[in-house]
Amino acid sequence: MSLKNPASQTDALETIELGPFHFESGGRLESVELAYERSGPVHAPVIVVCHALTGNQEAVGTEEQPGWWAGLIGEGCPIDTSLFQVITFNVLGGCHGSTGPASLNPDTGEPFRQKFPKVTIRDMVRAQYEALKKMGIHQVKAVAGGSLGGMQTYEWGLLYPDFMEKLLIMAATPYLSDYGIAFNHIGAKAIKNDPLFQDGEYATNESLQGFEIARMTGMVTYRSPTLFEKRFDRSNGGDTYEIQSYLDYQGDKIKERFDANSYLYLLDAMNNHDIGRNRGGWKAAAAQYKADMVTFSFEHDLLYPEELISAFASAAPKAVHRHIPTDYGHDGFLVEFDRWGPFIKEELNGDETQ
Repeated sequence: MSLKNPASQTDALETIELGPFHFESGGRLESVELAYERSGPVHAPVIVVCHALTGNQEAVGTEEQPGWWAGLIGEGCPIDTSLFQVITFNVLGGCHGSTGPASLNPDTGEPFRQKFPKVTIRDMVRAQYEALKKMGIHQVKAVAGGSLGGMQTYEWGLLYPDFMEKLLIMAATPYLSDYGIAFNHIGAKAIKNDPLFQDGEYATNESLQGFEIARMTGMVTYRSPTLFEKRFDRSNGGDTYEIQSYLDYQGDKIKERFDANSYLYLLDAMNNHDIGRNRGGWKAAAAQYKADMVTFSFEHDLLYPEELISAFASAAPKAVHRHIPTDYGHDGFLVEFDRWGPFIKEELNGDETQ
C-alpha cells in the first residue's frame, strides 16, 4: 500500500512502502513497508514516537479505543497535538501492519516466520528514517519512546544526530543488562520449547501455551512487588489467588493481539541493544550525541535501573536526568502522566511554559 495524500489535519493509520531494505545481519528484502499513525496538523513540527515490545503504532488511538499513550499525547496534553504532529511507526519486525515474520514472503507465498531476516534496533530506526524522508519530513522536533521505544530513541540520536532537536528517553538503558537478557531468555525458551511451536511453523498463535508463560514472566518484571502487594494483597477467589488470575489473563490476552514469532524477533533485538557496539563502548557513544536530551528512570524498575540511566545522562553532552517516584516500576512510563508529563511539556514548549 502506498502513502496516501495527507489532508490538512490527520488522525489516521497508514502504511508506506520503502522498497528494498538491507538489514544489519546481511539479509535483504525487495520490499518493506511500515504501518504508522499520524496525528495533529500536518504542517506542525513533528514528534516521532517509538513503541515498546508489545506496543504498536496506535499511540494516540481514538476516543473509542485510546492508544497506549493517550493522555500523554492529545490536544492539551503534554505532547499537544494542537501544536505538534505526532508520528508513530509499527517497528520493522512487528505484527501490526509493518513487514515482519508474519508477513507473506513473495517468493513462496507463505509467511516468513523464522526465515525473516534478523532485526536490530538500528534496522528499525533506519527503516523509520527512510519512511519519514518519503513523507517529505527531513527534520523533527523530537523523538520519544520508552523501553524498546527508548532503545530506538537512543539509536535515533546516534544514527541521525542532526535530524532532531530533542531526545526523550524513558525506562531504557544504553544497553540491555544481563538481568534483562536473562528474563528475555526465559520467555523465548518457553515459546520455543512449546511442542506446538514447531520451529515457528505453528498452526495458530492461540495454541501456544509457551507464549502465555513468556508474557506472564515479562509482566512480573514490568511491575513492582509493592504494586502487586497493594493491588492483590493475597486476595483469592477460592482455589486461585487474584495475582494468578491476573497473570493468566495477561497470558491469554497477548495471544490475541501479537504474533509469537514477532515477539521472539523483538526480544532478540532488545538483547542486542548496545549503543556502544562498534562505537568504542557506551560511554564513548554517549559523548557523540548532539541533541538536547532528557532521560527518565522509574522507581522500582527491575530491568532499567536508575543508576545506569543517570550515568549515561552524566556522560552525554546535553542531557538532563529525571527520576520518577512510582509503585509501577518499569511500566511507570505508561501511566501516571501527571507525575512526569509536565517535564515533557516543559521540554517541548520551552519558553512557552515559563
